[in-house]
Amino acid sequence: MPEDKRGLDFRTRAVHAGERGSQPKGQPVAAPVYPSTTFTYDSMAEMDAVFAGEREGYVYTRHGNPTVDALSDAVNTLEEGAGACAYASGMAALHAALFACDLPPGSTVLASQDLYGATAGLLSKVFGVFGVQTIQTDFFNLDKLQTRARELRPRVLVAETISNPLLKVCDIDACAEVARSVGARLVIDNTFATPYLCQPVRHGADFVVHSATKYLGGHGDVTGGVTVVADSADMPALVAAMKLVGGILGVWEAHQILRGMKTLVLRMERQCANARELAEKLSGHPRIARVLYPSLDAGDAAEEICRRMLRAPHAGALVTVALADDTREAAFRFMDALRLCVRSTSLGDVYSAVLHPATASHRDFSPARRRELGIGDGIVRVSVGIEELTDIYDDIRQALEA
Repeated sequence: MPEDKRGLDFRTRAVHAGERGSQPKGQPVAAPVYPSTTFTYDSMAEMDAVFAGEREGYVYTRHGNPTVDALSDAVNTLEEGAGACAYASGMAALHAALFACDLPPGSTVLASQDLYGATAGLLSKVFGVFGVQTIQTDFFNLDKLQTRARELRPRVLVAETISNPLLKVCDIDACAEVARSVGARLVIDNTFATPYLCQPVRHGADFVVHSATKYLGGHGDVTGGVTVVADSADMPALVAAMKLVGGILGVWEAHQILRGMKTLVLRMERQCANARELAEKLSGHPRIARVLYPSLDAGDAAEEICRRMLRAPHAGALVTVALADDTREAAFRFMDALRLCVRSTSLGDVYSAVLHPATASHRDFSPARRRELGIGDGIVRVSVGIEELTDIYDDIRQALEA
């Protein structure tokens, strides 16, 4: 505490002791955590200049925070974008990206039919209320996609690098060409691939969205989201969404995600290798009708897209199995019999986890719509962890037999 405070009453000193001291001379090796909600300056003129955007600085954590910005900068660096903004969840990040696309009433979003259920819900139940029409189509039929784009003249196209839960790999290059041909923006959810496997900006995406809850954090203990832009001109809209909507990421969560990212490559290498081998081992099992994995029996065209979009030899760390008994009861029996793999409604953690899309990620879809999309009641998605593969496989095999 500065000397001029020592004459103050004990009660006052208890409040101010240890605060606002001089900055350390050495630079911290790890990004510091700044839990302060506000930031002060030596003069009101200086604070006013920061508030006005005339000089760099921080005034209020809802407007920006050094710890959160460290995470945003890290993700932006890995994605090779022009800027990034972090939010409280992946859904908040997606909302911000769509907000930045400027969707007035009467505009149209052309979305992939292979999307996370909550993404479809955000488009229909939130943006739909404000007069934005969402049409879903098959982004893996490029002729159909081009035709629909020319008919609808959408303002935005939305897709996932690796689709949830059927694990189809999007040809982002082709989708970007379609978007440009009709003057639309392209939003890509890169959560399943991570920047390690794919950098959508390099393939023509305008916005890249991550649920940092998944692979970026990687340990099942933090929730967050990040949106990356290809053009810095889109950054003010992302920041405005953070300031005005208020879905800000907490500093402790930002610190945890940033720390998790340090081992992203190590985890993804292990998880992708485990997933590929697990998919191969499960193929042909009598209780499984089909194993879905991007590089497994995908056909020449799909394999070419996989090689072009993802970092070879990897094709993601998720494996989806379609049980021969395509019923909810069979899926529940299988999942209940697992001893090692965790029943979880998320993915991307260090431990292996299973999810039943019909009652989780796509619960709000009607049974008929799920069947139309190929999401049967016997579909189970496996998020493969970093455990010893033999242990993962033995657990799934004994559960199938059970």
